[in-house]
Amino acid sequence: MVLFDDERLLHTPVMLDEVMSFIKPGKDDIIVDATIGAGGHSREILKMIGTGGLLIGIDKDAEILKIASKNLSKISKSFKLYHADYVDLSAILNELKISRINGILLDLGVSSMQLNSEERGFSFIREGPLDMRMDRSKGITAEDLLKRLPEKEMEEIFWRYGEERRSRSISKAISRERRKGEGIKTTTQLAKIIERAVYTPKKHTKRRKIHPATRVFQALRIVINDELKSLEYFLNNAHEFLLSGSRIVVISFHSLEDRLAKNAFRKGKNTSTLKILTKKPLRPLESEIKKNIRCRSAKLRAAERT
Repeated sequence: MVLFDDERLLHTPVMLDEVMSFIKPGKDDIIVDATIGAGGHSREILKMIGTGGLLIGIDKDAEILKIASKNLSKISKSFKLYHADYVDLSAILNELKISRINGILLDLGVSSMQLNSEERGFSFIREGPLDMRMDRSKGITAEDLLKRLPEKEMEEIFWRYGEERRSRSISKAISRERRKGEGIKTTTQLAKIIERAVYTPKKHTKRRKIHPATRVFQALRIVINDELKSLEYFLNNAHEFLLSGSRIVVISFHSLEDRLAKNAFRKGKNTSTLKILTKKPLRPLESEIKKNIRCRSAKLRAAERT
């Protein structure tokens, strides 16, 4: 089990300056951080909205909400945290008797603390159980999913949600391992199966820039947490919560998420409900990538409620 000491509680927020320049939190504003994580971005938002404002933080991970609360309490008490999916925002605002808000932030990355926690199963770098659930109070684990999935469905999932070109070879390798009867129980066990399927002496496969398990782990995480369905629904309806002139910022980490954000913003533009502020997604500066390598795939898109 990973214990979070005070130093590790200070999660490094991705593209912080860019986020703040688009959200533009002002005094007494109501801002929603819909995937608050450890509160990296929200610490800065709290400083800007002051004691008369309100930060609403949402996350499916109950464990990381405790960390966010500790981090944010050092700045201000002007926040409320909810263990929920961001698609529940309407119900949360109804509970608070709030009709409109001044900004929405959606950072879709897995936090460093989740990746560094062996027991969460998000990373193939560390030995841990194949879990991958954001909310560990419900749902099936990645281990359970791999037990149930027919080979063809596995292949389709790895291709569709991970954009993995070797999805067939990897699915066949997992099926062979399952037939041994011992099951696939850990992150490193799965990663090694994938690596053997991709790197074969006969094919002299060139080594990739990323680990061969990266896209498969991504695909499993998306399916386990039903991420894309929730994201598409939220992005197509988020403008309903925003005051005129207020903004939504989305930070995505792979092409499927970014495509949903782009399409939703275009739809908003076509219906005259949104003004697109980023013709192309912004990327982190090289100086930021050097300090935080995990941000290298981040893309930021922003839009304004008309």
